Amino acid sequence: MARVAVVGAGGIGGALAALTAERGHDVTVCVRTPFDVLTVTRDGVERTVPATVAVDPAAVGPTDWVLLATKAQDTASAAGWLAALTGPGTVVVVAQNGIDQADRVDGLVHPGATVLPASVVLGAEAVAPGRVVHHGYGRLTVPAGEAADGLAAVYEGSDLEIAPTDDFTTVAWRKLLSNAVANPVTALTGRRNEVLAEPATRDLVVGLAGEVMAVGRSVGAALTDADIDALVAHYDGMPPGLGTSMLYDRLAGRPLEHEYLTGAVVATGLRTGVPTPLNDAVLALLRGVRTGNDTTHDPGDTDVA
Repeated sequence: MARVAVVGAGGIGGALAALTAERGHDVTVCVRTPFDVLTVTRDGVERTVPATVAVDPAAVGPTDWVLLATKAQDTASAAGWLAALTGPGTVVVVAQNGIDQADRVDGLVHPGATVLPASVVLGAEAVAPGRVVHHGYGRLTVPAGEAADGLAAVYEGSDLEIAPTDDFTTVAWRKLLSNAVANPVTALTGRRNEVLAEPATRDLVVGLAGEVMAVGRSVGAALTDADIDALVAHYDGMPPGLGTSMLYDRLAGRPLEHEYLTGAVVATGLRTGVPTPLNDAVLALLRGVRTGNDTTHDPGDTDVA
């Protein structure tokens, strides 16, 4: 049995906590806003997650594994948790969107800890504090190596797939290819994923994706037109009713993650000389969005899908 701390109890964090507890591990869910119990609904069945809910970093000690499941912009506000939960031998899985996940926790974790960036594919939605709906599927793609092998052992026999890769750069940019299209379009239109398959938005979807592909290739990601074709086919076949984390955040009045998605594309394009006019325009619109809480955000109330 491993000691596992999940920082952030939004959609992804709550679903990961449930999947971890199902394997019999000792799970602590770390939040700032307390709630009595964590419940996760999957396949229409609501289950209580057998996990400890902690609100004070001083009351916990180092664990074997830390799953950082806050939004990217909330990483710094989780510094107290990361300091308290990590020690020599701790593995910190940065389960966040965007690129450069490992850089975000530089200096925030114990020097003897191992940082493992993860590309997350997991459909989950936080519907209230401590209440999560897991819509289905679950995969963490991580750089191959000893830490990846250990993570696979933690989830052996579970519904969470651990997929090691020798080319994490391509994996991260392929995930960003989707996130930098689906998240902004759904958040700006206020609609769920069916909007991505409509003729009115198809040219925008393809154009945004083309720019992301070009920028990713400029930093070594092995993306091709086939990735865009697969993305379009994926949107065409998505079941109705699903949304993105950025849409959920806008509907809930929470700050948006655009700087780590579209912003990452634009910034990298500027650095490598790749033009991104469509992403520039989308980023300007996203920066103009006002949410109900633009200055403070609880890392315990976030999701990253």
